[in-house]
Amino acid sequence: MTEQISPALARRLALAAQGFGKPHPTTAGTRQFRDIARRLGVIQIDSVNVVSRTHYLPAFSRLGAYPREMLETEAWGKKPTFFEYWGHEASLLPIETQPLMRWRMERARDGHGIWTGINRFGRERRDYIDGVLAEIERRGPVTGADFASGPRVKPGWWEWSDGKRALEWLFWAGLITTKTRRSFERVYDLTERVIPAAVHNAPTPTEAEAQRALIRIAADAMGVATAADLRDYFRLPVEGFKDRIAELVEDGVLTPATVPGWRNTAFIAPDARRPRKIEGAALLSPFDNLIWFRDRTERLFDVRVRLEIYTPAHKRAHGYYVLPFLEDEAITARVDLKADRQAGVLLVQAAWREPHATPETASRLAGELVRMAGWLGLSGVEVKERGDLAEDLSNALPC
Repeated sequence: MTEQISPALARRLALAAQGFGKPHPTTAGTRQFRDIARRLGVIQIDSVNVVSRTHYLPAFSRLGAYPREMLETEAWGKKPTFFEYWGHEASLLPIETQPLMRWRMERARDGHGIWTGINRFGRERRDYIDGVLAEIERRGPVTGADFASGPRVKPGWWEWSDGKRALEWLFWAGLITTKTRRSFERVYDLTERVIPAAVHNAPTPTEAEAQRALIRIAADAMGVATAADLRDYFRLPVEGFKDRIAELVEDGVLTPATVPGWRNTAFIAPDARRPRKIEGAALLSPFDNLIWFRDRTERLFDVRVRLEIYTPAHKRAHGYYVLPFLEDEAITARVDLKADRQAGVLLVQAAWREPHATPETASRLAGELVRMAGWLGLSGVEVKERGDLAEDLSNALPC
């Protein structure tokens, strides 16, 4: 049977599934961090450090000022509970889900689902790649610099050294993985020397089994979602996807639903929480799981959110690194932020209202900015005079 739910309930389902609507713990510990990370199922990694690298932000949005080194220990410590791979984009994933990604690794070895340039390099230079793999087996952990040759290369795969291309192909193929990071640079080692033996030796599910399991994780993380939403969460292939959805519906894992204003059928996770209201405030990374699929964001919040990092400066509507502000069940503002580490302040380069802004938006946003500044080790918040919320926000900050 198909259930009909209101847009308001759909929004609350999504927020609850993502870990919003709960008070921040007095002290966020390892258990709370792991719970949130596993609830999300995947955390996108990005190198932009204007405020904080994005993989640190989802836990902050949901837990408040947790110790940043906690993520580093869980991801790259001696006994990691997460591993790096192409989940959504470059991502951290719970380590027990590594077998669910092996179908993607196998496809990469066969030349599918991998960047065109790296794929071509894999076909043309396989002997060289095998030599790099043998060298890692002999030498131990390596970085791209260990295989650099010729003049210093610039960012971008097309200007990487052959060694770096080989490492990236091996990473896609699952033959090596990230052991740790040094100044954000990956340090690679053989997968079997990084992934715990119990996980590495676990049976490999079929492609269909793995994709069904990933869809279930996505459904649990989103609460309610269309097929397109579910497919995007782990960037699953189009072929066979409708069959996987139909199988999960037949098994009672997904419940079809209609939501007024949504063009396509939605699916509800079996254990989705249905709170009567969501309360709380949070600054959202532009790469946060809640908003990374822009079409879904617009359906849920009636707000058009676009990533403007790669937009020329004169064409940006809101700024460079813009964080939407979640106030209870609505996105009510957005701020262009920069951590000015030399001056020791969190700089609000622009602040904008959204149609759902409330009389309390400025004061609640000010509180979250002060919290973020403290978490980043900055002494305060400074607001520039750009945006229709800037003056009120500046006045709402403590003197």
